[in-house]
Amino acid sequence: MKNIKNIEKSWENIGISNDFLFGKVMQDPELCREMLQRILPDLEIDHIEYPEPQKSINPDLDAKGIRLDIYVRGSGGAAYVVEMQMADTKELPKRSRYYQSVTDLQLLDKGIHYKKLAPIYTIFICLFDLYGEGRHIYTFKHTCQEDKRIIMEDGAAAIFLNAKGTMDDTSAELGRFLDYVDGRKTEDPYIDKLDEAVKKAKMNRKWRREYMTLYMRDLENIEQGIEQGIEQGIEQEKIETIRRMLKMGISDLEMMAQAAGLSVDEVAAIKDEEYAGC
Repeated sequence: MKNIKNIEKSWENIGISNDFLFGKVMQDPELCREMLQRILPDLEIDHIEYPEPQKSINPDLDAKGIRLDIYVRGSGGAAYVVEMQMADTKELPKRSRYYQSVTDLQLLDKGIHYKKLAPIYTIFICLFDLYGEGRHIYTFKHTCQEDKRIIMEDGAAAIFLNAKGTMDDTSAELGRFLDYVDGRKTEDPYIDKLDEAVKKAKMNRKWRREYMTLYMRDLENIEQGIEQGIEQGIEQEKIETIRRMLKMGISDLEMMAQAAGLSVDEVAAIKDEEYAGC
């Protein structure tokens, strides 16, 4: 019963930075298109195919499958993979590499020449500064190490956005979107539409039930992991539990302490370490 109340409280408090809600809100093609246009202002994204929220891709029986928050195809066949990331799990660069490789398999049908491979943009919207430089946006493309002027031109780009950036390094439109992700609403017609979509999504009973079901499943998996960790005497498992709960958007220290078998002070210390530098 206590878990149910905690989940209901969580649903009431989540915003666009929650990956579940983000995926639901971005089912609106125009909201999704304008977000992408703000992130990639040099492109002309005049339309996108209807988004596939929480798209699952399983390349084969032996390979690791992935579940994407947003996967859309845009103008010229370009692919856009967008993930909302609340906590630094210390593996985002490697994950972006894997996402790109797996998504490429979806873009290139058997028998099609490599020249037909469409551009792909892998985008992580983060509530932390992955590289600690204060930038709002970090864009990576393959370049020649001996001559940085030479770009491979393989059509792939990885972009890490930082909602807590401090530099004046991006457009005002993207800055206002990132402010909203970070919980600061500013005057902007697009942000107004986005905020209304968030409010409407939180009134959707079907999505609320789906969120609660997923939340309960994740909590059960966490509790099972803790039990196994305690039995094996693995203290690291408790830390990983707190990290997973932070990624889920849980901020209740007492709830996390109870789940991990730690004191509130210990949980607070782990949380501070995870968000250090954000």
